[in-house]
Amino acid sequence: MIDDALTEKQDPKSKIIGRAQGFYSVAAQQEIALIMVMNFVFVEGKYKGSSISILGRNPVMNDVREMPIVGGTGLFRFARGYVLAHTVWFDANTGDAIVEYNVYVSHDRNQGLLKLRQNLKESSKGNGKRL
Repeated sequence: MIDDALTEKQDPKSKIIGRAQGFYSVAAQQEIALIMVMNFVFVEGKYKGSSISILGRNPVMNDVREMPIVGGTGLFRFARGYVLAHTVWFDANTGDAIVEYNVYVSHDRNQGLLKLRQNLKESSKGNGKRL
């Protein structure tokens, strides 16, 4: 399960603007790749109450991974586009990571680029993420 902070900057202590929520599973046998079902749910700022839905394959060993945006809610109703994920920092011992998402989205109100960072935290309760 995923329920991680989306922050304005790469610093995990920076302002939280939303949550990355969803789940992932192993999607390949010959390489490390995940199937990601994830929503970016915004809780602050202009996009508060809106979300972006992402569904796609994440080959985690690639420097940059592209996944499609398949929809959204609120200001992102009818959203289409893609995200580019890049792991900025990863601790193999704890599973903690900071992943930057560049979001290219078009929707019914405007087009634009959002820069989001997903701060992943490995938890002793098994809620952590490993990329």
